[in-house]
Amino acid sequence: MILARTVEEKLANLWRAGKVAGGVYTGKGQEAVSVAIGMALKPGDLFGPAIRDQAGRLAFGEPLLDAVRTYLGSRLGPMRGRDGNVHRGRLREGTFAMISHLGSLVSVVAGALLARRMRGEQNVVGATSLGDGATSTGAFHEGLNLAAVEKLPLVVVVTNNQYAYSTPNGRQFACHDLVDRAIGYGVEGYAMDGTDVKECLEMVHHAVGRAREGNGPQLIVANCLRLSGHAEHDDASYVDPHLFASPLGRDCIDVARDYLLEQGWADAETVRQWREHAKAQVEEVALKAQRESGPDPADEDWCAYATRGFARLEASVS
Repeated sequence: MILARTVEEKLANLWRAGKVAGGVYTGKGQEAVSVAIGMALKPGDLFGPAIRDQAGRLAFGEPLLDAVRTYLGSRLGPMRGRDGNVHRGRLREGTFAMISHLGSLVSVVAGALLARRMRGEQNVVGATSLGDGATSTGAFHEGLNLAAVEKLPLVVVVTNNQYAYSTPNGRQFACHDLVDRAIGYGVEGYAMDGTDVKECLEMVHHAVGRAREGNGPQLIVANCLRLSGHAEHDDASYVDPHLFASPLGRDCIDVARDYLLEQGWADAETVRQWREHAKAQVEEVALKAQRESGPDPADEDWCAYATRGFARLEASVS
């Protein structure tokens, strides 16, 4: 959580300095939810992250350098400098590239789980993360409905950060609580405090376990508040100030720190050293990525498919 917050703060500073093209989308206040997903999955599982899942990506094994290289457009990054910010994945390791059409990854992960079942692969769980706004899309409904009918081991984690960009919950959905939607799909649903990392870890581990045991899709709704704008270009002036003063507005990293101190599992000096260590790691990779060159169009052998095998197959068929 600390490493994710630190690298995103660094990326935001680089964006303000004009060194990042496009936008920077941070998960400030949502790290507890995100990291719980990455830690609950095992090697061989599938993960479909949302735009604010830097913590989950790191917890599921993404190298820190991959994130920084992507934002800075390094030709050595996973997108070879051709795409900025969050549209990167690690298919061989089970992480899908994030799709900007929010909610679409529910269908993608559900389809991938169905494909693995058809190939006879077992003990694979797929988890995907999305915001409350994405639950209003057709892709969310179609994907979750398919997963429910097929009893796929899919875990859908909805971070209800109170705003779909600038649209408040009251204009986004009419049900009392988003977790009530689980009833309509015939799946198991859970609500949790998204500011409490202990509760997030316990709840997501439980849901992943239920999915792995063959109990079908699991829907989790994490309630919290996005502590920043939609992206660095957004000052979040539309957010009701009372929300910041409510329990929803707690900073999950502060909550986790206080819990560790109360339990005697760490002291203030240890927490300070963790922050310094994270800062040193981030500065090292940022310096490295800034020294790397961007893509050269003359050297690009671009194709529209995830693997060049598909391109060769299409060429042979045509």
